[in-house]
Amino acid sequence: MSKPVGPYTPIVRGGDLLYTAGQIGIVDGALVSGGLEPELRRVFVNLRGVLLSAGVSLSDVVKTTVFLADIDDYAAMNSIYVQEFGEHRPARSAVAVAALPLGARVEIEAIATV
Repeated sequence: MSKPVGPYTPIVRGGDLLYTAGQIGIVDGALVSGGLEPELRRVFVNLRGVLLSAGVSLSDVVKTTVFLADIDDYAAMNSIYVQEFGEHRPARSAVAVAALPLGARVEIEAIATV
């Protein structure tokens, strides 16, 4: 699990739900290079790590929010997102934003059941 780049908790429990902070494609505090695909693959590595730290996995995720710095990345994001989640389909919102931390192209936050 990557160390947070700000003063926040990566995952918090509220009743039977776990809420993750947004995950970007960082390793050792630096954004991975190469564009959307390597960033998004790293987002999922980081998301899995945060979930695992609370004893759950991607299959326990019930809702995600995807933040894209460029809405034109939507189709490419969908392709990778489906590969990462497999047959599991949590509810999802995807929104375009003006900017993301460290110049990231994508960020994902998740809600999972305990």
